[in-house]
Amino acid sequence: MNQSLHRLVYYSRNHISGDEAAFAANVDDILAKSRTNNARDQITGALLFNAGCFAQVLEGPLENVEAAFERIQQDDRHGDVSLLALDPIGHRSFPNWAMGFVGASDADGERFAGIGASSGFDLSRLSGDQIHTLLRDLTLEEEASA
Repeated sequence: MNQSLHRLVYYSRNHISGDEAAFAANVDDILAKSRTNNARDQITGALLFNAGCFAQVLEGPLENVEAAFERIQQDDRHGDVSLLALDPIGHRSFPNWAMGFVGASDADGERFAGIGASSGFDLSRLSGDQIHTLLRDLTLEEEASA
């Protein structure tokens, strides 16, 4: 059965408490579970963390993308979850990424300084298209440097 592809873009506020080690452990857990679930559900995408916010792009069959977003909304580590876009797409922007992650390193911060200057790294001020483009460009850079 050929299922049409959809792209979902959202951002949320970080509700992970504790020190840097606790934060890193929680993000590692989010990524591990996302990669397992996404591979099973034919979802690809990328996750960005910066300045207390997460932004994510999910791509795949509509029913699977909606189910993943429902799990995210119920995860206590995410607060103020805001849907920015849910659109049909013709092809995937993240075909090689069950869940790419950018934003943890200083190098990542430097790479999206232009976006930061215009938004104050406030992901709530970016559109779904801007977040998608940012994550697509950063993951392409990751692939090229790997």
